[in-house]
Amino acid sequence: MRVLRLGMRGTDVMEIQALLQKIGYKPGEIDGIFGPQTQQAVIAFQRDNGLTPDGIIGPNTYRMLEPMLLGYMRYSIQAGDTMYALARRFYTSTARIVAANPGLNPYNLQIGQQIIIPFGIDVVDTNIAYTYEIMERDIQGLRARYPFLEVGVAGRSVLGKNLYYIKLGNGPNQVFYNGSHHALEWITTPLLMKFIENFSKAYVDERNIRGYDVRDIWDQSTIYIIPMVNPDGVDLVLNGLQPDNPYYNDLIRWNNGSTDFSRVWQANIRGVDLNHNYNALWERSKEAEAQYGITGPGPTRYSGPYPESEPESKAVADFTRNHNFRLVLAYHSQGEIIYWNFQNMAPPVARRIGELFTQVSGYPLDETYGIASYAGYKDWFIQQYRRPGYTIEVGRGRNPLPIQQFDRIYNDNEEMLLLASVV
Repeated sequence: MRVLRLGMRGTDVMEIQALLQKIGYKPGEIDGIFGPQTQQAVIAFQRDNGLTPDGIIGPNTYRMLEPMLLGYMRYSIQAGDTMYALARRFYTSTARIVAANPGLNPYNLQIGQQIIIPFGIDVVDTNIAYTYEIMERDIQGLRARYPFLEVGVAGRSVLGKNLYYIKLGNGPNQVFYNGSHHALEWITTPLLMKFIENFSKAYVDERNIRGYDVRDIWDQSTIYIIPMVNPDGVDLVLNGLQPDNPYYNDLIRWNNGSTDFSRVWQANIRGVDLNHNYNALWERSKEAEAQYGITGPGPTRYSGPYPESEPESKAVADFTRNHNFRLVLAYHSQGEIIYWNFQNMAPPVARRIGELFTQVSGYPLDETYGIASYAGYKDWFIQQYRRPGYTIEVGRGRNPLPIQQFDRIYNDNEEMLLLASVV
């Protein structure tokens, strides 16, 4: 992580601000600007933790903050430690310590024994711009706190970033959720990540969520989630074009000479719209490009040279082919609507399930038209398998949606994510 000091800006500043607020300091607005109030919050944190109070987040301060960013620490058992005392000391619960340490005997702690202690704070922040780096750290934190989660890599992006998947449950009914096919629509990634965290917490605490028995879902179903299909595009939107990007000059040309990608860029790093790169009437998507003035790579709707030409879309398709999904949800923004059909190929049950989704989310069912009608992931899934597939458009406004909409978006979608796993 770079050294952060007064006057600096960025998603990394925003992440530190969110953490400081979460642990009781007052950095001011979570805006990614390292201003005087953030500096004072850093100084207060440094004083409380025996660090030089210079208001600069250098290696030593970051080393102290990093466990809190991850949401856990490695701890060596000391004389006199008990599970109850450790839980009180670190503002957590004995159940969560036990969950993070499979095989640990809580009644026979050994001096010098190394354990993981999850802090009593959530890992996934939902008030920040959610980059690939933040997601990757959150996955590490969740995996340590909840080792029953299976984490794997479905493939890699053009620039070599991992397309992580997370698996919840061990039941025979397999479903698949994905987010951030489109770069501007990154808000769908923290939506899925927060669902993973809330589901895992409820599993450990043996709590229901909205009346759904999480442990019963775990036994009935297996939920696979790829929270960020387009990590290169998301980072381009949130962190800007970096000088070492191998497509630097091409991207500026594809972006009509502009170096600002934060309001327009939906595609991957090669200018291909991943949700127009699947083999579901792909040729019609290609033919329609001319009507939209699309002549090659660019911010949106370029279908690529052939179906699954991009490693991201091919990885998602291969992941699907390697499983037996009864139902899929592809998360996008915006519009608060559910697209459920493709060329009348969806089975009759798809509409009935969609109507249940409408009841729990408030999002109406609809069907796409024009260039948006072809070559999307749910289109391909319906065509290939004749099973229920849905594109869920969350939120309202212009992409990228402001993170201030997150709470409403999550509230609208949490029950749908649960229902989709058992319906």
